[in-house]
Amino acid sequence: MLHEPIGIVSTATYVPEGRMTAAQIAAETKDTWTEKAVREKLGIEEKTVPGPDDGVQEMGAKAAIRCLERAEMDPSEVDAILCIGDELREYPMTTSGMYIQERIGARRAWAMDVMQKCSTFPAGVRLARALLRSEPQTRNILLCGGYRNGDLIDYTNPRVSFMYNLAPGGGACLLRRGHDRNEVLGVSLLSDGALARHVLAHYGGTVKPAAPEQTGDSHKCLDVVDQPGMQALLAERSHPNFLKVIRDSLAEGDLGTGDIGYLAVLHMKRSAHLSLLQDLELTEEQSYYLSRYGHMGQFDQLLSLELGLESGRIDDGDVVVGVGAGIGFSWGAVAIRWGESRGKS
Repeated sequence: MLHEPIGIVSTATYVPEGRMTAAQIAAETKDTWTEKAVREKLGIEEKTVPGPDDGVQEMGAKAAIRCLERAEMDPSEVDAILCIGDELREYPMTTSGMYIQERIGARRAWAMDVMQKCSTFPAGVRLARALLRSEPQTRNILLCGGYRNGDLIDYTNPRVSFMYNLAPGGGACLLRRGHDRNEVLGVSLLSDGALARHVLAHYGGTVKPAAPEQTGDSHKCLDVVDQPGMQALLAERSHPNFLKVIRDSLAEGDLGTGDIGYLAVLHMKRSAHLSLLQDLELTEEQSYYLSRYGHMGQFDQLLSLELGLESGRIDDGDVVVGVGAGIGFSWGAVAIRWGESRGKS
């Protein structure tokens, strides 16, 4: 096993220009939710909406191109692409990683799709780190992909109100063995199969393969099964699991929560965001609440990281923890020392 540091060379996001406001979301609910409640309870001032060319695979490719440009690296130097985008893509049954590989010109790389819903970023980092440590011939791995599950939301369905924040976007992150900046210190993942089928899309699988327009049902088919049961399980387990993966990712680097300089966390309702900061003894300035973007799935951590750097909330040497959670349910965190490694003189 190789023991060189694994560092982040560059990151990038692709954020569509279109916006849907809190007032527009409230109107789509047929006024079941007020604009004030959307803003204050759900924590959405506005969120991104896709343009005509903002497909999942294409947004991932745009973010990947930007990421490589920032790294000043030719695509031919990429050894592997782990596509961490989601399932709702331009064409079912196509492989997003291979589309992105061709689109960006990384023809020497091999590519595959990795999917753990909205905790796929830390999952992808864990897999990439393991590959870089175990394969001497592999030096550069590109994580990238897009997200657009908001297309499946029916705003008149109150069971999915916690997903009104779903928004399109893409992201990319280039990891390199031997890179002594932005070192990955630790990664932690946790999954809970008791929640595996509480959130699902009704159509398109083997149980209900018919297209919804053929059945007369809404095409916006993402739904919650046994909502009281899911709420009870999440109320019991979600917050402790967030704290566990954060602590475990830090512990791998011999650190604790007191060492966190910045928390790059997915968009969630405002009260949950503030509760997490409070338990970690962090201020609001040590994170970035994505109220003007919504929830871009597994790319929230990369977006928060970019916004944290742009706003001066992240300093060289800070410990940054990126944390996400995905339906299924899963939780993941990655701890990074941003800037120059302390091991370098």
